[in-house]
Amino acid sequence: MLEKGLDYDDARQALERQFITSALNRSNGSRGRAANLLGMHRNTLSRKVSEYNLKRQL
Repeated sequence: MLEKGLDYDDARQALERQFITSALNRSNGSRGRAANLLGMHRNTLSRKVSEYNLKRQL
C-alpha cells in the first residue's frame, strides 16, 4: 500500500534513485558500465546523478 500523500513523481524518482545507486555499486562506480546496465546513455546517467545528488556508494 502506498503512503498517504505520496505522488507518482515522488515514487518514480525514488525508484530511479535506487536503480541508479544499485547500478553504480554493481559497476564499482563506473558510470559507463552503470549506464549500460540501465540501458541509458552515459551522459543521461551523469545528469541524473547530479540531479539526484548521488554519490558513489560502495
